[in-house]
Amino acid sequence: KRMNAPRSKTTFAAATLELSQPDDEERKARALAAATSELERLFRKEDFRRMQVLGQFNLGFIIAKLDRDLFIVDQHAADEKFNFEHLARSTVLNQQPLLQPLTLELSAEEEVTILMHMDVIRENGFLLEENPSAPPGRHFRLRAIPYSKNITFGVEDLKDLISTLGDNHGECSVISSYKTSQTNSVCPSRVRAMLASRACRSSVMIGDALRKHEMEKIVEHLADLESPWNCPHGRPTMRHLVDLTTLLTLHDDDDDDADADADADDAAAISLA
Repeated sequence: KRMNAPRSKTTFAAATLELSQPDDEERKARALAAATSELERLFRKEDFRRMQVLGQFNLGFIIAKLDRDLFIVDQHAADEKFNFEHLARSTVLNQQPLLQPLTLELSAEEEVTILMHMDVIRENGFLLEENPSAPPGRHFRLRAIPYSKNITFGVEDLKDLISTLGDNHGECSVISSYKTSQTNSVCPSRVRAMLASRACRSSVMIGDALRKHEMEKIVEHLADLESPWNCPHGRPTMRHLVDLTTLLTLHDDDDDDADADADADDAAAISLA
């Protein structure tokens, strides 16, 4: 009687819908990290192209199926992450020379970080001039700053970039007016915020009704991203809903229970007769 459907080889424990809404920031950060790690381990990015879009839920979410697994995709977060990575690759940071070079007040650690990452600092549009004979903490002068459209970046953004480089983390890639950055380069947080804001405004919104081909496009775009799992504001792009084979098993169990009840009723009827 039982169908004995084969089980899916992957079991999602962290990247699930029920674990995506923790009640405090610390738990939220841990949950996001665990879900991202699990998706990177169990889900191949090229599988986004194999997903079958089933429909739209609540004018905000795309329901898609991959083999025996059902997933829910946040249409705004997914489209925003695609637009963010596109902007990060294509945005131009121009350089604005300062009328008067500005001597920077830096710690010894910050000066060492600059020497180690001068190329990344230059790629982000900051032009520094070193004066080895200057007193410690005053070895560098700022000669030019970056800008994009009507947004100009300054000393605080440079120090933010130095801090990020010192911590050895970040996710941003911008194109300066003279050199293309690498995908794994870093940028000041205000540059990232600018890109995230622009990506948000140009993305599909929650509440937008989508045709099937529009939903398929959003899902397929995730396959081409460096990091498709979260939008630039940290919202998950996709979560696992259910392994459909578990529903088959539950259905079979219900059928077996019904059959057992029917057999018991028949036996009782025969006994009474």
